[in-house]
Parts: sequence; structure tokens; C-alpha cells
Amino acid sequence: MDLIDDLKGELGGKFETLIVALMTPPTAYDVVSLRNAIKGAGTDEKVLVEILASRTPQQVKDIVAAYRKEYDADLEEDVCGDTSGHFKRLLVILLQANRQTGVQEGDIENDAQVLFKAGEQKFGTDEQTFVTLLGNRSAQHLRKVFDAYMKLSGYEIEESIKRETSGSLKDLLLAVVKCARSVPAYFAETLYNAMKGAGTDDDTLIRVMVTRGEVDMLDIRAEFRKLFARSLFSMIKGDTGGDYSKALLLLCGGDDA
Repeated sequence: MDLIDDLKGELGGKFETLIVALMTPPTAYDVVSLRNAIKGAGTDEKVLVEILASRTPQQVKDIVAAYRKEYDADLEEDVCGDTSGHFKRLLVILLQANRQTGVQEGDIENDAQVLFKAGEQKFGTDEQTFVTLLGNRSAQHLRKVFDAYMKLSGYEIEESIKRETSGSLKDLLLAVVKCARSVPAYFAETLYNAMKGAGTDDDTLIRVMVTRGEVDMLDIRAEFRKLFARSLFSMIKGDTGGDYSKALLLLCGGDDA
């Protein structure tokens, strides 16, 4: 038996899920999360959105390769078999991980115009334009496009997406936009949403704390404080209990009170 099997024998519930996740290498953990999201009963779109919108192109390439090795299957094919429409198209673009690099100064104004014409200025939305443009441009380039879009339309791009799209496509487009603006802010909001209201979304809480713990947790904590006027530490403490809570607080790394 290996250590993970031993741990599963000794632990239970959310604490076990968290500890096993911590023992799993990051790429392997993403692979298992995606596999479970696709192959479980019904598709867990939230997991597909969160992982594929936030990982770097190189990380996505590593995930695709590791998925093939682990399951002898093509992640893109599995995603396509489980999703549809423009949501599927954008997931495929993200899986292909061919984003441009840098900023194409000459395209900024034109890209903003194209998005404006595809959404606010059109009767009915041209979702394909949003999908292609937001899926293929670099984060640095998109931030400049969003500024130009705001000047042009008077709206933040997020507002237009909320008005013009719905369902899983809306969630994915918003995640791509938020990650282009700031990955730590996107995860701060994801953590807040997992804990606010009645009942905690422990799956999301564990997934984000584990996958970002050694990546950008300090930045996430700072963004959390800024966005929600309280510390991530205090919210976790108020929302969880026992050894599970202690382990999450260790991952958090400190209080920003």
C-alpha cells in the first residue's frame, strides 16, 4: 500500500479529501479533477471553467499530456463528448493552448470594436466572436482591449457578457475575462463564493486552496482583503471546523486582519 492508501484508511470526510489532494502533484490533481468533472454523473462545468480559464498555456499542455498518459484518452475529445455549443468551442480553444503572446498594439482598437459590434451593438449576440477573441489573445493584450471597450461602449466587458450571454458560456467567458485581468482576484472571488451563504462548497474550497497554495496565495489573500473587506483567514475560520479547518488555515498561511 502506498501512503495515500494508508491515509485514506486513517482519515475521513473533508479532511481526508484535503490531505489526499495535498499529497497529489499539481498537474496530476488537475487531471483527476477534470476527469471526475467529465466522467461523473452529469458534467461539473464549474471545474472545467475554473481550471481551463486560469491555467497558463504551458500548464494546459502539461495537463493534456498527463491526461493522455493516465487514461489513454484525449482530453479534448472527452470534453467535446460532454459539452456543446459555444461553451464547448471556447473550452476547445483553451485546451489547444495557442494563445498569442504579448500585445498587438495595432489590434487593440479593432478588437474592442469587434466585441462591441458582436454584442451591445447587435440584435442578438455573435457569441462566436467573443469565444474566438477572448480565447486566443494574451492576457496583457486583453487588458488593453477591455480598457478600449470601456471607452467605446461605456460598459465594462463583464457587464456586456452578463447581459448578452447565459449559462455555462457566460460563466466561462467571465472566468476568462477575470483571469486576464487578475488570476489572484479571480480566485479570491471563487473562494468567497464557495463560503458565502448557507453551506460551504467544500469541493471548490479544497481545490482552490490546494492548487494555489504554493502559487499565488499571498496575492489571493491581498485581493480577498481588498474585495471583501475581511481576511480570507477569518472567513475560513468562521466557515469550517476541526482538523479540516486547521489544515486550511495552514494553507492560507496567515491572517490579513
